[in-house]
Amino acid sequence: MKLFDRDAVEKALADRHEEVLNAVQSAYMLHSSDETSLPFSTFLRPKGHPDDRIIGLPAHVGGEFRLAGIKWISSFPGNLNLGMQRASSVLILNSLETGYPTALLESSRISATRTAASAALASATLHGTSDRVDTIGVIGCGTINIATIDYLFHVHPQITTVIAVDVQAERAQNFARIVKKSHPSTNIHVATDLDAVLREADTVAIATTDSSHWLTLPPWEKSGHQVVLHTSLRDLSVASLLAATNVVDDPDHVCREATTPDLAAQQTGNRDFIAARIGDLLLGTPLETSPNSRIIFSPFGLGILDLAVASVVMSSSSEAVEIDGFDPGTHATSTIEVNR
Repeated sequence: MKLFDRDAVEKALADRHEEVLNAVQSAYMLHSSDETSLPFSTFLRPKGHPDDRIIGLPAHVGGEFRLAGIKWISSFPGNLNLGMQRASSVLILNSLETGYPTALLESSRISATRTAASAALASATLHGTSDRVDTIGVIGCGTINIATIDYLFHVHPQITTVIAVDVQAERAQNFARIVKKSHPSTNIHVATDLDAVLREADTVAIATTDSSHWLTLPPWEKSGHQVVLHTSLRDLSVASLLAATNVVDDPDHVCREATTPDLAAQQTGNRDFIAARIGDLLLGTPLETSPNSRIIFSPFGLGILDLAVASVVMSSSSEAVEIDGFDPGTHATSTIEVNR
């Protein structure tokens, strides 16, 4: 079995934006073409830890990938107060011939990268060629949006302005320093409220740990579309969702676990508010939307994306460590079965 630690993963993904975006796009298209197996994610919420969860995401993706495995990812928001990362994760891949484990990858970086690439791909797809995207708004200045802004610059090279806001001003200032270092010609503004972000940004990236559906969006009054990347899934109010054109990665997956799409489906009694799946749009299905309107992308975060990004890591890394002892070996019962 091959072991890819965090350093190997980080090195393998560095400066491979195009490869990652292509892999994520292919995975979405394969999903829309019914070439994936994707059971529902399993949420473990330890008793006595109301804010914490550990999620298992099993997945299989065919096509050029032919990968199966499971991501086991924790979210402990209290870690942030300790100066630690909120999320940690591992990804186990299995052979499609024997089922034996073939690789173990540190995957917090894979998870953040696939989330960022998915968001950027959605922004580019939903804006199309008619919208000019020069202002990005960021709500929540943690790891996910640091990765997301990196990929947004890649798909929208014409970005001139980034407006950032966070409940912790220090975190927003740190975000601004990171963006300014990598994109020195960009105007970076740290906002004290949400108004400038929501009224000025062509694309808004939302990634917070608040699950209270607290954010009601004001009307969009600028020309062109505003694309809202609702990555954290539980920030927007139901009213905001129902007032917009909605695109998701998978309706069955996203309408679960008290996400805003889940609450919208419960409130309306249907899923008619969902206009399209992102994979269908990538395959060429047109999106019906009004000009000068808002489009919200709510991705549940499918395990097939982790497999797709893992394929980039494995094909580009030469730093995997081979470890033995993770196959079942020979059991007495298996010997008996063979000799029958």
